[in-house]
Amino acid sequence: MPNRLAHETSPYLLQHADNPVDWWPWSEAAFAEARATNKPVLLSVGYSSCHWCHVMAHESFEDQETADLLNAAFVNIKVDREERPDVDAVYMEAVQAATGQGGWPMTVFLTPDAEPFYFGTYFPPEPRHGMPSFRQVVQGVQQAWTDRRDEVAEVAGKIVRDLAGREIGYGDTQAPGEEELAKALLGLTREYDPQRGGFGGAPKFPPSMVIEFLLRQYARTGSDGALQMAQDTCERMARGGIYDQLGGGFARYSVDREWVIPHFEKMLYDNALLCRVYAHLWRTTGSELARRVALETADFMVRELRTNEGGFASALDADSEDESGRHVEGAYYVWTPAQLAEVLGAEDAELAAHYFGVTEEGTFEEGASVLQLPQHEGVFDAEKIEGIKGRLLDARSRRHAPGRDDKVVAAWNGLAIAALAETGAYFERPDLVEAAVGAADLLVRLHLDEQARIARTSKDGHVGANAGVLEDYGDVAEGFLALASVTGEGVWLEFAGFLLDHVLVRFVDEESGALFDTASDAERLIRRPQDPTDNAAPSGWTAAAGALLSYAAQTGAEPHRAAAERALGVVKALGPRVPRFIGWGLAVAEALLDGPREVAIVGPAIDDPVTKALHRTALLGTAPGAVVAVGATGSDELPLLADRPLVGGEPTAYVCRNFTCDAPTTDVERLRAALNS
Repeated sequence: MPNRLAHETSPYLLQHADNPVDWWPWSEAAFAEARATNKPVLLSVGYSSCHWCHVMAHESFEDQETADLLNAAFVNIKVDREERPDVDAVYMEAVQAATGQGGWPMTVFLTPDAEPFYFGTYFPPEPRHGMPSFRQVVQGVQQAWTDRRDEVAEVAGKIVRDLAGREIGYGDTQAPGEEELAKALLGLTREYDPQRGGFGGAPKFPPSMVIEFLLRQYARTGSDGALQMAQDTCERMARGGIYDQLGGGFARYSVDREWVIPHFEKMLYDNALLCRVYAHLWRTTGSELARRVALETADFMVRELRTNEGGFASALDADSEDESGRHVEGAYYVWTPAQLAEVLGAEDAELAAHYFGVTEEGTFEEGASVLQLPQHEGVFDAEKIEGIKGRLLDARSRRHAPGRDDKVVAAWNGLAIAALAETGAYFERPDLVEAAVGAADLLVRLHLDEQARIARTSKDGHVGANAGVLEDYGDVAEGFLALASVTGEGVWLEFAGFLLDHVLVRFVDEESGALFDTASDAERLIRRPQDPTDNAAPSGWTAAAGALLSYAAQTGAEPHRAAAERALGVVKALGPRVPRFIGWGLAVAEALLDGPREVAIVGPAIDDPVTKALHRTALLGTAPGAVVAVGATGSDELPLLADRPLVGGEPTAYVCRNFTCDAPTTDVERLRAALNS
């Protein structure tokens, strides 16, 4: 019989709707039940493409005896961390403070007042590797609650007090300058892996936001070292197993230092960020590899993640069914020599194995290999390779596909809108721009209410109940601003302004300029979450700072620029110390140091060929964070177009920065030079 999760919209929660555990969604009703029955709360947090979440669910939450134990002694709450990043952040901070590490599934035991007192992540069904079994943990917590209640209350109270004392004192309301950004670059150089690209050891995550900083640093200062780190890392990732050599798109991370073996889940946010980074790398260098990867990743998102409503789904699972019906990680993606031969015949299979690095012993498990693109001597017949890729992709499409988490997360769709709009504009792919517009339309139509407050998620055209957090406002505004630059449609700038006004009123600490992850009128948790560090995606803090800065450049809005500058104080503090974890903040700081530049293109009509050529040149400029407005002369569609006459009756470009404008130009080459210096 389904439990209380049967009516939820989250695919992750719905995966647990038939568990014998009597799950509750996160709600006041669940805590009221805990208080009424004097039971502690088991809080279990995960997400739908999380491999070990599935393992623990199968081993423990689908087990009737374990469920009976949980149902008798606890009120059990299941949370999708992607729907409730605020709940996840608060309790993850507690887990990390108590144990020194964190991850998912996250398992936390709470008092009926939501105060945590015991923590963990994955627990096995039987004791192993020094870990207690989940049942042992449950029984121990139950006994402590029954026999040592005062001790539990004391521990819970101390944890909450400690969390309350961890307010961020970032020490400065001034944005970083040349010195701090140079120190950040030096810090990245020290952590760089020159043999393999990327930063640090295994596991290795794609450093998309750090690469954006490196490209902007190169554009502003001419630092060859910054460009080299960006180029080499992008090439190593694109040639590795972390990149899907057949279907495009990136896996979440590499379990090894060489980018060979991925953790196979594919997340929307990774692919949106990396699509944009590779497009920007092509814009900087003209690299054919970067061009191919940007387009293949964009096509992957549209083909495999776009929903019927026009938004983009959150993720594809790592696991899928293999030929024997077992759910196995990577089964959809890996190949043995025998499987290649079955599809291609002996001769072409030998060529494919050599080209993609497929070996008899395998690079993954059970003799299977993840397809890579090793460096080879000699030249391959490009047409033949494309034919082989097409046949393998066709054969792969007949395998059991990984599951898809169909919920639309506002923030990650904002990232996808920015990536698809720019990639479509750079490579003259209007279909990609249309896909970006479709997702933006969905967010406006479904996720925004009458006051332009944004809902975090939707699924199948139904909006979720959870309020948007700071990253939703920042990333969606970023997507809308990119769309305004690409399309010349002022409505996207207007919607970005509505969202950013909420940031100024509901998320900013007026005294310090610091930002909170949740709004001032959001549900009260045991602590108001506040994390400026960029991890898998830009933090809400740095996303909002970037969008505020761009909006100010487009409109001249001084409060927005002042808020951006104050918010970047955290980058001044953290950039020189932990540059890997504030990459987007550093990229925004580069834009601030460069101006950012404001480019207005006016012509007799927006589709006039010369106007289009100037517009495309402006979009392809590498000046960090430059904003672009395009329109017909006399248009009031975008503020930057005001008082911009044609020169000699010709389409004209205006470039300004820091309240000073260059002479207007009608010449594409002069515009290019002005934006790449």
